[in-house]
Amino acid sequence: MRIMDVLTEEPHPPGDEVGEAEPVRTSRVRVLTAAALGPLVTGYTAVATVLVLAALTAGRAAFSDTGVLLAAGPGWLAAHQVRLGIGGHPLGMLPLLPTLGAVALAARTASGAARRLGCRSFREARPVLITITGAHAVFGLAVALRAHGSAVTANPVTAFVVPGLLAAAAATAGVIRSCGLPDAVAERFDPLALRGLRVGAMSLAVLVACGAAVFTVATAVSWATVTDTYEPGLGTSSGLFLLSLLYLPNAVTAALSFITGPGFSIGPLSVGMFGYHGGPVPAVPLLGGLPEHHAAWWPALLVLPAAAGVLAGWSLRKVDADPAQRIRAVAVAGAVVALGCVVLGTLSGGRLGDGPFDPVSVPVGVASVVAFCWIVIPGSFVAFFAGEHEPPAPPPEALEDNEAFQDAEDVDPEEAAEAVEELEAAGESSEEDEEIAAENAAFEAEADAELGLAEPLEEGPEPDGAVTGGTETCGDVEPDDGDR
Repeated sequence: MRIMDVLTEEPHPPGDEVGEAEPVRTSRVRVLTAAALGPLVTGYTAVATVLVLAALTAGRAAFSDTGVLLAAGPGWLAAHQVRLGIGGHPLGMLPLLPTLGAVALAARTASGAARRLGCRSFREARPVLITITGAHAVFGLAVALRAHGSAVTANPVTAFVVPGLLAAAAATAGVIRSCGLPDAVAERFDPLALRGLRVGAMSLAVLVACGAAVFTVATAVSWATVTDTYEPGLGTSSGLFLLSLLYLPNAVTAALSFITGPGFSIGPLSVGMFGYHGGPVPAVPLLGGLPEHHAAWWPALLVLPAAAGVLAGWSLRKVDADPAQRIRAVAVAGAVVALGCVVLGTLSGGRLGDGPFDPVSVPVGVASVVAFCWIVIPGSFVAFFAGEHEPPAPPPEALEDNEAFQDAEDVDPEEAAEAVEELEAAGESSEEDEEIAAENAAFEAEADAELGLAEPLEEGPEPDGAVTGGTETCGDVEPDDGDR
C-alpha cells in the first residue's frame, strides 16, 4: 500500500483489515472485467446496428435477428483489419473508419480503467493493457472458429494476432495518456527527440488534412459524376452512401499518396503525379472524383507536402541553439511521418476479390521514403537558417582558469590601450639594453687586446703586487683615455 493511501484512508476499527482488502480486490476485478468486455460489446453492437440499418433499407433483403448477430462477427473482424474470405474470394481492402473507431474505443477504455485503479505509472497499468489485449485476441479467435465452414471465413491465427496487436497499440496509447511513458522509454528519449515526435505527429496530421482537402475539391468538381452513380431507390442509395462513408479514410490516404508523388492504383488503373494509366472504376460515389486523364498542372500540388515540411522546420527552429541538433529533431519528425505513411498505406489497400478492380494498393515503400524527404529537406533548411547561429559558450573550466575571461567585462577599452602601449615600450627598452650591453662587451674586449691580455682575467681576488705579462694590476683598474 502506498504511503499516501495510508495517510488519506479513513480509520477503521481493529480487526477489520481482511474485510477491507476483499472489497478492494473485488473492485479491481470489476474494473478489469469491464475494461475487457466493454470494447467488445460496444464494437459488436455497433457492427450489428450497421448491418440492421443496411438490411432495413435494402429493397429485397430478408431481415433475421439471428442472421444479423452471426454476420456481425465477421464484420467485427473486418473492423479490426482481419482479412476475410467471401465465397472463396479474398477481401483484404477493409474500411478504415470502423478501425479508427475501434482504436479510439480501446484507448479510451484503457485510459479510464487506469484512472479508476489509481495507476500512477505505466508498470502499475500493465494489468489493464494485458486484459484488453488478451480479450480482443481471444474474441477474434472465437469468432473465426465460429465462422469456419460458413460463407464468410477468416484465418484463426490472423483473427487472434491482428485484433490483439491493434488493441495492444490502442491500449498502450491510452495508458500513456493517463500514466506517462514507461520508465525504460522515458530514460532513453531526450526532450529534443520528444519534441521531434510531437512535430512529426503534427506534420502527419497536416499531410492527411491536405489529402482530405484535395479529395474534397476533386469530389466537388466532379459532383455530376458522383450523383450519377447513385441508383434510384432508398435502399440502394443508402447502401452506397454507407459504403462510401466507411471507406472515406481509405480514399483520403490514397489522396495523400497522390499529393506526395507516388499515387495509387485500383486494378489496372494507376494515378500518379507524373503518370496515368486508365482502367475501369467501381461505380461507387466515393470514386466519382477520379480523373479520366493526366493534367499538366498536377505537379503544382507538390507545394502542399513542401509546406508541411516548412511548417515542421519552423516549429523546430528554436528547439536548440545548435543547428545540428535542430536538424536531428527534424529527422525524428520525418521518421514519424514515414512510419505513419507505412501504417496508413498498408491498412488502406488490399485484395478486392478476383475481379477487374483487384488489387487496390498504395506503394507503401516509395510513399514513406518520399514523405520522409518532404519533411526533412525543407524542414532542415528552415530550421537551420531560421534558428540561432551564435557560437557555443566556452566551458566553465576555461573561464575559471583564464583570468582574462573572468575580468573581460570589467576592463575599460582606454585602459586596455594604455596597457598595450606600455608593453610595447617595455619591449623597446629591453632591446636598447641589449644593444648597450653588446657595446660594453666589445669595448672591454678591445681594451684587453691593447693591454696585451691574451685571455680575459678570471674573476676573483688577486694578491697584492701580482705581475702578469709585465703589467702590475691592483684590483680592477679601468683604463683611462691616456692608456688608449
